[in-house]
Amino acid sequence: MSVSDELQKKLGKRIDIEEGSVAPPTENPDSTKSTVFNPYTEFKEFSRQQIKDFEKMFKIYDVNNDKFLDLHEIKLMMEKLGAPQTHIGLKTMIKEVDEDHDNQICFREFLLIFRKSAAGELDADSGLGQFAKLSEIDVDQTGVLGARDFFQAKADNLAVGKKFEAEIRQEQEQRRVEEVEKSQRRAAFKEKASLFTSQD
Repeated sequence: MSVSDELQKKLGKRIDIEEGSVAPPTENPDSTKSTVFNPYTEFKEFSRQQIKDFEKMFKIYDVNNDKFLDLHEIKLMMEKLGAPQTHIGLKTMIKEVDEDHDNQICFREFLLIFRKSAAGELDADSGLGQFAKLSEIDVDQTGVLGARDFFQAKADNLAVGKKFEAEIRQEQEQRRVEEVEKSQRRAAFKEKASLFTSQD
């Protein structure tokens, strides 16, 4: 089909829609609905600080800053950690957590690595198992809500909301202290600056 034929077909379809002889195409309501990813609500087993640390780590390895780790970036990441992988091994790593099948790892899928590692779902010898073990954040040491004891897990689930509230309050307090210090430094600077301008 030539370009002019394709254009003519599209224009004919548009005219039919405008005249009312053909109903306009309906959009799939699911395709227009966008879902917002919030790591704090989806990955409740990690503290806010852990998620921020994971995000920093993700950004370090996301060399081209496209918010995805592609095959090349994962290759560099594994080499940097001292556990180089074969091409097939790298593809297998991506496939293990690539839920949207785009052959890249987004931040959500990156967090899945640590969730699966904490749950014991990753083979220790697999690429992702080695990555989780070698990464800077040791999830097993910092703890996960998947506690062995049922009652401990229940108590942890109840404490999650309070933990996030406390972390948010702590962050707000830290920002407030920084603002006070900043205003004090400004006042001290203005005071010293006034000494220079008043000595004319």
